Amino acid sequence: MKIKAALGVLSVICLLGAIAWWLTYTKSFAPNAVFTTLTGERLAIAELKGKPVLITFWATDCPSCIEEIPNLIALHQQGTQIIAVAMPYDPPSRVQALAKERQLPYPVALDIDSSLVHAFGDVQLTPTMFLIDRQGAIIMHKIGPFDLASLKTLLTRL
Repeated sequence: MKIKAALGVLSVICLLGAIAWWLTYTKSFAPNAVFTTLTGERLAIAELKGKPVLITFWATDCPSCIEEIPNLIALHQQGTQIIAVAMPYDPPSRVQALAKERQLPYPVALDIDSSLVHAFGDVQLTPTMFLIDRQGAIIMHKIGPFDLASLKTLLTRL
């Protein structure tokens, strides 16, 4: 009986070790992308390590994307690093006009050549959001509108 109990405990320990290993070594890391903003600034993910970054792919003709702007502004004002990436099909002049009209305080990048869309797994739908932790791991990938309360909870854990 004691041997069966010991084997059971050993099995559980091995299973927990395997799960810990899997969680540690199967993380998906953000690509080493470089974003060029509307102001010409270049932001590289590699240079942003050490702080969480929220990357949102959006379009000027996406109602959900426009509805999220006040929440993104609030998160930015609370210290969250945000990079908004306009989809390649969105005309730069329209992106510039909306960023100015809505007074977006966070960096807005253009993806004219689709390199960012491809780097992040061929983003097709908007809004699509990625939350990257301090080590560069993607800890959230969300397609569609986000829940502000859930996102704030996740950010406080970081």
